Amino acid sequence: MNQESRRRDGMTRRDPRVLLRGLVAADADLIAAWSRDKDFCRAAGWSIRPMEQHRAFQRQLIADPPVDLLRLAATRDGHLVGYVDLHGSAPDRRELGFLVGPREVWGQGLGMAAASAGLRYGFHELGLKEIWAEALEANHASIRILQKLGMTGNGWGEVDTHLGRPSRYRQFSITAK
Repeated sequence: MNQESRRRDGMTRRDPRVLLRGLVAADADLIAAWSRDKDFCRAAGWSIRPMEQHRAFQRQLIADPPVDLLRLAATRDGHLVGYVDLHGSAPDRRELGFLVGPREVWGQGLGMAAASAGLRYGFHELGLKEIWAEALEANHASIRILQKLGMTGNGWGEVDTHLGRPSRYRQFSITAK
């Protein structure tokens, strides 16, 4: 596989091995446990609320997901390290989202690996023609990941906050080759 093909599929030699699988009920407890870390919640844009509320929300989302949301568990060595979303109802286009947790595993390349796996899944398993994503401009790590995936910046979205700072969403996309 050449450099361009690796970039298009979101693969690099340094990516840790991340596999995607369907979410199971036990994943709700693990994901909800990340909410105990207030710094994680701030960075991820999660509201601060009791863990039991997070757990109930995650359980409901796994048991009865919205029809336009495909959420997959991202695992490394069989352990949950995040999730990947392919959101939307168009037959050939979806929005990529990804989250890595808990915070103790940040900085290990798992965001890149999970996002790469999401692109591969979208293009190869779902047969998508285009995948798009957005990240707040102040979220430098997510912006770098989207750029390294070979996604092209193509617009701006709404204003929100990241770690208490106002920021505007940057939008990116990539097409199947």
